[in-house]
Amino acid sequence: MASSRRTGWITAALLAAAIFALLAAIVTRQARPERYRELAVGESETLRAQVVDVVEEGTVVQGDLEQPYQRLRLRVLSGALAGQEVEVEHGLLGLTNQSRIFRVGDRVLVEHSRTADGADLFFITDYVRSRPLWWLTLLFVTATLLLSGWQGVRSLIGMGISLVVITAFIVPRILDGWDPVLVAILGSVGMMGISLYLVYGWKAKTHVAVAGLFLSLILTGLLAAWFVGWARLSGYGAEEAGFLQVAGARLDLQGLLLAGIIIGTLGALDDVAINQSSAIFELHRANPNLSWRALFRHGMVIGRDHIAAMVNTLLLAYAGVALPLLLLFSVYSEPLSATLNREMIAEEIVRTLVGSLGLLAGVPLTTLIAAWVAQRSPTADRAAGRQPIDRSPER
Repeated sequence: MASSRRTGWITAALLAAAIFALLAAIVTRQARPERYRELAVGESETLRAQVVDVVEEGTVVQGDLEQPYQRLRLRVLSGALAGQEVEVEHGLLGLTNQSRIFRVGDRVLVEHSRTADGADLFFITDYVRSRPLWWLTLLFVTATLLLSGWQGVRSLIGMGISLVVITAFIVPRILDGWDPVLVAILGSVGMMGISLYLVYGWKAKTHVAVAGLFLSLILTGLLAAWFVGWARLSGYGAEEAGFLQVAGARLDLQGLLLAGIIIGTLGALDDVAINQSSAIFELHRANPNLSWRALFRHGMVIGRDHIAAMVNTLLLAYAGVALPLLLLFSVYSEPLSATLNREMIAEEIVRTLVGSLGLLAGVPLTTLIAAWVAQRSPTADRAAGRQPIDRSPER
């Protein structure tokens, strides 16, 4: 028994290491530098560098704000210029603050461009955050394995598959001009279906959860399309949408907004679907004599408590993302009705309320399907991973 358990933990550790390596490969593949060639006028490249000296620092005035200024000597760590030292000025071309003060030893990303007269320009764009991000990922993987065991391993595999589906299917298909809503629904059902079967197995409760998830996503998409069209939302409420247009991507930004609403609802909807399905099958196992109507009624009592917490969670998640935007509009004195009418705010309102409606629909849909399947399936207990209850009379 001890040997089997030890072998299981070794296998789990190897699987976790494989997941970690897969995530690292996906990220580093995107960041891998191309073969060096001389920059043409107007072209730019991103390099990694390290601060070797703070030559000068002080404060400058940008508009009405006073902010820190630095002149730094950097050693380039990547590209054909690796090993060379350059000087850059930080705090003169854009807004910054004390949290963006660099120290000797800091690793930074540097934008290198070529001017019309052939001069090289360098300016710092950001910190290199690879180390804390990887340590945080390792901490998350370790905690998941320690607390959840094999189910945690399967969850991590499902998370890796979801990442692959997003990066290898959803994003490329949208960039290729496919309908963003169709891509979002197909990708969402695909990655959540795989994740649910990996974590919970090929069981009746998993089939029900996937069916409830699929129907809820379709309803969410229809509601999103209706209210986005009715509210005349163009998809330009997010600053990134403008960047995509400038970058030359020919996208349906309104469809992209709809796809974002669907995918944003997916995580909470996944939780609702599997919890409702599991609850119904457990109720059926505890009392096989309950009719499907009774199972549905009891399941809805559980679902009401769950949905109240999930809707609030979704609201707080969106509010947290939009908090800087809310503060920005609070600075300017205008009526609340005018602020709520702005597209940036209206997008978040529609996103939150449509997503919440999708969650609300997911509870009765999944509960109804689960109640019907559990009450009518003679193998429901076995499919749920339980031994059937012995109903034969005692001898």
